[in-house]
Amino acid sequence: MGHSMVDGFLGTLTTEQRTLLHLSDNRLPKSQWEAPASLTQAGISAAVHVQRKHVPRTLKRLESNGHVDVTNRHVPGAKQRRKVYSLTILGKGISDELRKQILDLEITKDGNEMKLGQLIKPNDKILELLSHIDENMLYHKSAVISPVSNPEGEASLDAQAGEQLVKRMFARAWEDGKITKDEQQLISEVVQFLGMHPERVMRLSEQARKEQNIPPPEEIYLDMLRQALIDDSIIEEELVLLDTFRVAFGIELDVHERLLKEAMEEPVYPQNIQTYHDTLITAMDDGIITEDEEAMLETLRKSLGVSDGEHASLLAKIRDSLK
Repeated sequence: MGHSMVDGFLGTLTTEQRTLLHLSDNRLPKSQWEAPASLTQAGISAAVHVQRKHVPRTLKRLESNGHVDVTNRHVPGAKQRRKVYSLTILGKGISDELRKQILDLEITKDGNEMKLGQLIKPNDKILELLSHIDENMLYHKSAVISPVSNPEGEASLDAQAGEQLVKRMFARAWEDGKITKDEQQLISEVVQFLGMHPERVMRLSEQARKEQNIPPPEEIYLDMLRQALIDDSIIEEELVLLDTFRVAFGIELDVHERLLKEAMEEPVYPQNIQTYHDTLITAMDDGIITEDEEAMLETLRKSLGVSDGEHASLLAKIRDSLK
């Protein structure tokens, strides 16, 4: 199923139009206190099929045009109050008009021509219904696009770029059997940014793995634990990162514990660090690092991708062992 960046009929509507339709189906409750998550930026992003980063701009515009109001409400599951959005009277007028035009459109379902309005049931969300209609106005049983956070099916519009990135990086990891800190950081950020469902992360990882001939996930995970331990402690952030990969590699908690114990017994340096470590020892054998040596080491750090932090921690370790 190759979709362009913009899928189906929904792709012909602007983000603003989709947002108006979503807000017309998801009203702000009268109570002054609670609001559903569907009215937050994240909820709107998932419903209208655009990435989180594009949502604030759209909402700003709708707000300055007087189509949308913003309030702070308590949202279930969130610690702080969140910004939630609702239609103004003007916005409601515009979304009603848009809705009427859309429901008047002709579509084809099971070979029969009919108006979209004949398909919609009283409690149906219009965006949900529209996600079943392709760009040729044909109705499909299953959605032409699925929400960003949905573990099944195709990625929504511009979540696809993110998915491609995640899958490519898994492919690289599987191929060479290691994931660098930078890669971990990036994959993890993309995953969180897209609000990607854990099962989906796992599926992308599996797809990348099936396409190659590769080391078992445990080996890569162990290597990641060892990398995390190079600076002698797995810090909070690293645990969060590793979590993404535990899921992606299908590694159970007990296996994680076992591998962590193993990694702690011998934090083996990845090849690039090992090479650098050995050179550093040679440079240090007379107790000092000359300017020439320092210049050479700097070049080596660049080419091996060794960070200043890693250099400092190796240096400290070597100095300790020389005492």
